[in-house]
Amino acid sequence: MLRRELAGLDRTRVWHPYAPMPGTIEPLLVESASGARLRVSAPGGGTRDLVDGMSSWWAAIHGYRHPVLDAAARDQLGRMSHVMFGGLTHEPAVTLCDRLATITPPGLEHVFLCDSGSVSVEVGIKMCLQYWRSSGRPAKHKLLTWRGGYHGDTFWAMSVCDPDGGMHKIWDGVLPRQVFADTPPAGFAAGVDTPYAERLRALIGANSDELAAVIVEPVVQGAGGMRFHDPGYLRLLRSVCSEHDVLLIFDEIATGFGRSGALFATDHAGVSPDVMCLGKALTGGYLSLAATLCTPEVAAGISRGELPVLAHGPTFMGNPLACALANASLDLLLGGGPEPAYPAGWQAEVHRIEAGLAAGLAPASDLPGVADVRVLGAIGVVQLRHEVDVAAATAAAVAAGVWLRPFRDLIYTMPPYVTGDADLALICEAVLAAAQVG
Repeated sequence: MLRRELAGLDRTRVWHPYAPMPGTIEPLLVESASGARLRVSAPGGGTRDLVDGMSSWWAAIHGYRHPVLDAAARDQLGRMSHVMFGGLTHEPAVTLCDRLATITPPGLEHVFLCDSGSVSVEVGIKMCLQYWRSSGRPAKHKLLTWRGGYHGDTFWAMSVCDPDGGMHKIWDGVLPRQVFADTPPAGFAAGVDTPYAERLRALIGANSDELAAVIVEPVVQGAGGMRFHDPGYLRLLRSVCSEHDVLLIFDEIATGFGRSGALFATDHAGVSPDVMCLGKALTGGYLSLAATLCTPEVAAGISRGELPVLAHGPTFMGNPLACALANASLDLLLGGGPEPAYPAGWQAEVHRIEAGLAAGLAPASDLPGVADVRVLGAIGVVQLRHEVDVAAATAAAVAAGVWLRPFRDLIYTMPPYVTGDADLALICEAVLAAAQVG
C-alpha cells in the first residue's frame, strides 16, 4: 500500500491516543526499528532514521530488535503463544513471578499478572479495598494521593490522577472523590520540607478512618508533569501509613527497571510498600504485560473475607509469550543471560546517560521561555513557561534527526539504555531545538 493511501486510512480509521477522530496531525509512518533508531517513511519518498528519544513511551529500554529478545520470542512461539491462566500454569509465568518477588523491595511476595499498567493500578486498588472489606472495615474505601500524579486512564486509576491539571478533569462528578495532598516539593535531593511533611501527616491522620490506601509514584511523577521529589517523602509515607493503619501503594510503572538510576525508585528510599504496580519496561517494550505485587498480609486479609479470592482475571493474564520476553528482558538487565547486554552493568549505562543528558541539556537553562531543566537517571526534562507548540517542537526534533513526544509545558526524553554517546548528544540537540520553537 502506498504511503499516501496508508495516511488517508490512518486518518479516517485509526483512533490514536490523546487525539481527535478524524486525526488532525499526520503521524510518522514507522517501517522498522533497530537498536535505538526508528526507520520512518519520508514525506518526499524513501526513508530516514530517527534516534528514538522516548523508548516507545519508556518501555523499550533495550532498544528494538534485540537479538536476545527476538530469540526468546521465537523460542516461546515454538512452544505456545497463549494459554488461559485459570486452572493452568506454565514455566514462564512461574519463573517471572518468582523473579519479581525476589528483586523488588522486601515483603512483596505475591504477584498478580495483568495486561497493562492501568489494569495493574486497578488491581492494586481493588486489593486494598477488598482487604478492608474482608477485614470488616468497609468504611475504609477512599484513596489518598498527592497532586501532580498520573496512574492511568481506566476509571479508578483516573480518580487518583491530578484532579485539576491532568487530562481527566472532564470526569469530575463521575469519578470517585479521593483525598488529595499538595504536590510534593520539587528536587530529588532537596531534603524533606518540614511544614509540608506535617501537613501530609495530618491529612492522612485526619482521614485514616476512611482511607484504604495511599497511592503515589515514588520519586518521579511521570505523565502528570515529570517532577522529581526527595525519597524522604516515601519514608514519611511508610511511617505514617503504618501508624494509621493505611495501606501504601507505589506505582512503579514508569520508574521500574532502572529508569531513575535505581532498579526501582522505591530503592532510593529503602522502604517497602504493601502493594507495588509494575509495567511498561517489564517486557523490554515487546508486548504489553504488567504486574501487581503485594505482601502476605494483604493476600491473607483478602482470603479471610466473604469472597475469599481476588475477583479479577484478565483473559490474557500470564500470557506465556509476554512472560518469556519479560524473563529475557530481566536477563539482559540483570546479567542472567549467556551474553551480558551491559558488560559494566545497567547502572553504568544509566549513569552514563544521566551524565550525557545533564551536560547536553544544560544550555537550555539560558533559552528564553525555559523555566527549569532537570535530569535524573535516564530522564531529561526541559520545562517551559508556557504550553508547548507540539507540532512545531516535534517538527524541530525530527529535523534534528530525533523522535520526541512533547506534552503540556514539557520537552523531555527517556532514551533506551543502549543509546550511544553520539546519539545521546543528538537527542540533547533535538531537545534544545524543540525548546527554541516550542
